[in-house]
Amino acid sequence: MSNSPENDPEQVGDTPSEHTDPSSATDAGPPGGGVLAALDSRDVRGLYLYLALLATIGGFLFGFDSSNIGSALVFLPFDLGAWGTGITVAGASLGSCAGALLAGPLTDRFGRKSLLLADSALFAIGSLVSALAPEATTLIIGRIIIGLAIGADSAIATAYIAEFAPKKRRGALSIIQQWMITIGILGAYVVAVILLQAFPDSATTVDWRIMLGVGFIPAVVSLLLRARMPESPRWLLERGREEDVRTAMRKLDIEVTAAQVHAEALAVQERVRRLANTTLWTPAVRRALVVVCVFFVFQQITGINVAFYYGPELLGPYFGTEGGDPVQAEIAGVMAAGVLAIVNVVATYFAFRYIDTFGRRKLAIGGFSCMLVFLVIGAIGNATLTGTPQLIMLMVTFALFISSFAIGVGGTGWLIQGEIFPTAVRGRAAAIAASVNWLSNYALVLFFPVLQEGLGLSWVMIIFAVLCLLGAVFVRRFLPETNGKAADETILLFEGPVNREDPSQPSVAPSALR
Repeated sequence: MSNSPENDPEQVGDTPSEHTDPSSATDAGPPGGGVLAALDSRDVRGLYLYLALLATIGGFLFGFDSSNIGSALVFLPFDLGAWGTGITVAGASLGSCAGALLAGPLTDRFGRKSLLLADSALFAIGSLVSALAPEATTLIIGRIIIGLAIGADSAIATAYIAEFAPKKRRGALSIIQQWMITIGILGAYVVAVILLQAFPDSATTVDWRIMLGVGFIPAVVSLLLRARMPESPRWLLERGREEDVRTAMRKLDIEVTAAQVHAEALAVQERVRRLANTTLWTPAVRRALVVVCVFFVFQQITGINVAFYYGPELLGPYFGTEGGDPVQAEIAGVMAAGVLAIVNVVATYFAFRYIDTFGRRKLAIGGFSCMLVFLVIGAIGNATLTGTPQLIMLMVTFALFISSFAIGVGGTGWLIQGEIFPTAVRGRAAAIAASVNWLSNYALVLFFPVLQEGLGLSWVMIIFAVLCLLGAVFVRRFLPETNGKAADETILLFEGPVNREDPSQPSVAPSALR
């Protein structure tokens, strides 16, 4: 329970209680640092986890709707070919790029909550269009609509969390986005296996439509629940909406007075005006944007989504099925991909658990390095083994590759995208970074079938391994450690090159952003 004025006579009035114990001091009002300091120093409680889950329910839909096409792909009654397959699977990625770019300026203008609501609506519409598609073109349109929602979600969700999360647990709360993505991926495979096992004769008629359309249900649920979320207090302060700030803080179980909010709003707006006299896109912001964008490129082109978008189709042929039954082969492929999805979910827990202990930088370098090792081992095993040993080698190395990604790389990208940029440009900067992520994803998903057909899986894995090496080198050289910094302080780390002696400290004296 919060120590609201109705429940605690010590807190009636505009003055914070002098008798509150330290663990609940932020319930009565902000400490000396102001309203934003109250957010940054707040203990994580059930309410914060609940809001993080609401913000990241789009992550579940993100994972579900981006992976269900992999299970449905074999059973689509359309003649696609290699390029058509790539375009159909990559349609969501293309829409995601556009959705991210559109979401950035819109969320900075209309707020985080409004865009999260629109995001849920787009997920629902896209699911219906995909499920009812009479031909390939309509299906691609439905996938693009879903992509718009995925892109918007990827630009907004972690930014929203970063703006209300306490700085000591911002990493863990933001990693929930990646965790929900992995649960969504797993959910898509579970639905596919249930449908194909229960109604194998309907695989090419009804099953694939249900796989693509069932996401409508959680999308509508998320729309209803998100309507009750508070708007970001940081965004409201910059807009001078002081009474709305008090309402939002109240929903976060923090009582503030009108005078406290007014003082904080003046300070925030003065800082924004000072920056606006030069440019909001300072050299530090531009440097940070380049770093996040390049990180996202490496996150995608190192091959993680091949396992989830093409997993069933890729793994199915490795399972010998009696009589060559395509449905049974697909079920085997889906179940194998489902096992990898379970690994992904479990491994992401460790990212959630340790991202605020070891920091972003160490986990990312370790993640890319381990991915490299397991890709090389898997490529050698795939090229030299046959039969059951080949399948076991692929499954084990894929599982370890996915684990390395989940712990060190997957959530780290979305986390730094949400926490690095100043509030005034966070929406637009996060949107640009997300659009780069989805362009990279689109290129990977589009060209993978062609690369596999031309080079073979083993050589494609070697290419991914080389890219992992480059990713590890990039992180070591250009990504500072943002762990434990307040949401509007992390940008100071990008005033100059990474501090080699202490990557968590600026290498040069901070500029006027301080």
